[in-house]
Amino acid sequence: MSRSTSSPYMKLLIALAIIALVAIAAWQFLPDNDKLPEYIASGNGRIEATQVDIATRISGRLDSIFVAEGDLIEAGTPVAEMDTDELDASLAAAQANLSQAVEAKRLAEAVVKQRESEKRLARAELSRFESLVKKGHVSREQLDQASTAAETADAALQAARVQIASAQAGIEAAQASIRKIEVTIDDSHLDSPIGGRVLYRLAEPGEVLAAGGKVATILDVTDVYMTVFLPTAQAGKVRVGAEARIILDALPDFVVPAQVSFVAAEAQFTPKAVETRSEREKLMFRVRIRIDPELLRAYRDRVKTGVPGDAYVRLDESKPWPENLQVTLPNG
Repeated sequence: MSRSTSSPYMKLLIALAIIALVAIAAWQFLPDNDKLPEYIASGNGRIEATQVDIATRISGRLDSIFVAEGDLIEAGTPVAEMDTDELDASLAAAQANLSQAVEAKRLAEAVVKQRESEKRLARAELSRFESLVKKGHVSREQLDQASTAAETADAALQAARVQIASAQAGIEAAQASIRKIEVTIDDSHLDSPIGGRVLYRLAEPGEVLAAGGKVATILDVTDVYMTVFLPTAQAGKVRVGAEARIILDALPDFVVPAQVSFVAAEAQFTPKAVETRSEREKLMFRVRIRIDPELLRAYRDRVKTGVPGDAYVRLDESKPWPENLQVTLPNG
């Protein structure tokens, strides 16, 4: 190749080299707003929330369900109702047994009063015969008969009193049966123990459910968190209760305040063999970042789970949050 031909190529290569050097220098010296200070640890995860399954304690047919997927409900809101026709019939029978037991007790009490009168009469007769025997007006045989009659009256009274105790036991058994059926009927009305959003509607009216059958799943929108994994060097500096920040991929312009609610005591991804020092650096600890429930109540209609994002934690709490991690919330 001639010298005249190679000269333009050399100039081009030199120009490209200069441009590359300038670009590298600019990249090095331009401010990087996304670069985190060394005292800030970060991890990515997804928004999660506590889920509560509404399930029936007893087997039976689902009569009604009052919620739809996506509904926001309060604690105590009726979710579903099981068919109670059979239980209502059992309750009526138990109440009839109670009435019968009450009447049996009244009869036993009347019999006791009768036996008490008979006993008093027999005792009076015995006392009279004892006096007449002393005077010789009646025989010893008649006295023995009067004594036997008094003992018989006393035994009859004791038997009547036992009938009262038996009737009382019948009343208590009937009352216990009624309470049991009433509790079962109450359990047939399925109310939500928490306020939140209906995530799944798992059964429809007319379906026959086994004991423990799930009817709906409720998402507790006041217990929302993100789980991230931090390496050993960072996890050891994270304090439970420390401030944190969350930025969601769907809302990158907003910074949500949060708090460290849990740091695992054991590492994840632990090698089976004894680790060397370099391997120990690979160990990751699970950290849970929880959003303030009061803040969630204010934005409860906006809470959604499964949204990916990043969580940030200060390793040195004496230092301020960077400008790009100052709390910024949407209006309303």
